[in-house]
Amino acid sequence: MDVIRLLPDSVANQIAAGEVIQRPASVIKELVENAADAGATDIKIFIKDAGKTLIQVVDNGKGMSETDARMAFERHATSKIKSAEDLFSLHTMGFRGEALPSICAISQVELRTRTEDAQMGTRLLINGSAVESQEPCMCEKGTSISIRNLFYNLPARRKFLKSDAGELGHIMREFERMALVNNNLRISIDTGSRVVDLRPGSMLQRINDIWKNNLNMQLIPIDVDTDLVKIQGYVSRPEFARRRNALWHLIANGRHINHLKMHKVITGCFENLIATDTQPCYFFKIQVDPSEIDINIHPSKNEVKLEREKEILSILGASIKAALGKFAATPQIDFDTDLVPVQSPKEGAPENPEIQVPPDYNPFDIPSGTEFIMPQDNGSHAGNDYESPFGSNHYTNNYYKSAKQGNVRNWDTLYNRFMNRQEESARDKMPVEGVLPAIDENPRLPGMYCFQYADKYIVTSTRGGVMIVDQHRAHLKILFEDCLRNVKRMEVTSQRILFPESISLDFDQQDALARVQTELAALGFSLEYEEGNKWQIAAVPSMISQSDAKETVLRILESVMEDSDNYCTTPNPVDDMMERMALVMAKSAAITRGRKLSASEMENLIGQLMSLPDPSLTPSGKLIFTILDEDRLKSLLN
Repeated sequence: MDVIRLLPDSVANQIAAGEVIQRPASVIKELVENAADAGATDIKIFIKDAGKTLIQVVDNGKGMSETDARMAFERHATSKIKSAEDLFSLHTMGFRGEALPSICAISQVELRTRTEDAQMGTRLLINGSAVESQEPCMCEKGTSISIRNLFYNLPARRKFLKSDAGELGHIMREFERMALVNNNLRISIDTGSRVVDLRPGSMLQRINDIWKNNLNMQLIPIDVDTDLVKIQGYVSRPEFARRRNALWHLIANGRHINHLKMHKVITGCFENLIATDTQPCYFFKIQVDPSEIDINIHPSKNEVKLEREKEILSILGASIKAALGKFAATPQIDFDTDLVPVQSPKEGAPENPEIQVPPDYNPFDIPSGTEFIMPQDNGSHAGNDYESPFGSNHYTNNYYKSAKQGNVRNWDTLYNRFMNRQEESARDKMPVEGVLPAIDENPRLPGMYCFQYADKYIVTSTRGGVMIVDQHRAHLKILFEDCLRNVKRMEVTSQRILFPESISLDFDQQDALARVQTELAALGFSLEYEEGNKWQIAAVPSMISQSDAKETVLRILESVMEDSDNYCTTPNPVDDMMERMALVMAKSAAITRGRKLSASEMENLIGQLMSLPDPSLTPSGKLIFTILDEDRLKSLLN
């Protein structure tokens, strides 16, 4: 019995749609590319429900005849190429003839189109690849295509679409890419909640219109024209490198592409010019002979192969380095080094007074007498207020009850009680509140019981062995738990900023802010709208410093945008979002690796950590400390 059969066109189109159309943003990309190929100078995009209900693209291009309108939705029907040789001389965005058949296979399509010399246009209705009607109609010159109910006949694919905010974020990023590629066209988008209308202009004007914030003033121009390649574009000055949301845009022969090797070459030019945790922004248009570039790699057409890739990369790197040198974007001399000669005081000038500081002086050392109260598992620590040695702007410790202020030094007892509490909890027993024994009043050498290694780890001893604690993760865990506890008790303290700091937000960041303003207020933030895309940070939580306010808000919004796809799919989305925001705040305020700590600071940090219900893991599940027992140490020394 024969088992191999030819698939119907409708099924083949749905299979092809899996590669070409991943989400509403993919539909917009394909339709805008078709409009640009049709010679349009004005492209309008209308969105409803983040593209799930409606995507409409209207252009003033040359339009289609009645026959072409019907043929455009046939598989592998295209006006862009006629033979295989044409693949190596492409001057258009589309050429496969797969986009429109793939789109109509998974949606309900209405097409209205008219050529300039025709008095009547054509209206075509297609439902899941099946043509329902085609009739004359009155319409403007050009093409209007409406895509309704995307993936309506593929419920599994529609179910995996993200939230409206997540899909809208993808749409806006795709719109930015298409707008940058077609900076000579007028292009607009109406999402229902926002309208963006971009007029034609130069590449630099289009960059500033899209991203604003005077980005054009932060860029260095690059213009190279050789027999092999023509490169035009901009890179950001080193001082404007970004820790997050760096803008990377590569356009090859009028097509937005991803190219890992080019990215490495561009960022490599900034080595030793910017911090290791930052990235430059760049915008490049690269033009090569169509016969030396292969774009027929993937249906999405975002990947390309260059025939003379090595030479092009060399030219690109050399042009960037030359531009950085020309505009003096080189490392500045560090005058705070030992290479600068010390100037001797002039005659008659008053000498600076000498301040005598005892070698054993510790500004954080405080008299003995503190009683350490182990917390109950119900999280109740009310009434135990202690000012942290790291400053009131970082956190308020609720774990120390100070009769006389002092330091906790007996880690064995503390660790054993933590272990006992874990065992009792497993047996459904409530832990018993305990007080540390009296601290030995005899003087001791600083760091006798704990010391810092590489300014990153705290090393101390317990009865179980040698404990190694990551100081950054430990402090992060303490701040995170403290923040959540205060939010639940409605005890968040907020401090007003005397001179509110202005912050500029792009489209995605403003959407994220609108969704979590209530949660931000609960954490102690107050953001007030100013104008355009500018907001003012009027108040911040007391646990973070005012100088970190802008950075913390941006980190929170970035976290919201990264997890926007999963928001509203979790059992408790509000609680989940609060935890994410609390984690960002804790990361911003936590002591960093590389900071030197005094003995008192280390002792207080470990004391607070061990008083938490679960001190071993960070909120993201990373180990905070490890213990090397005697057997492990013996094995290391064998």
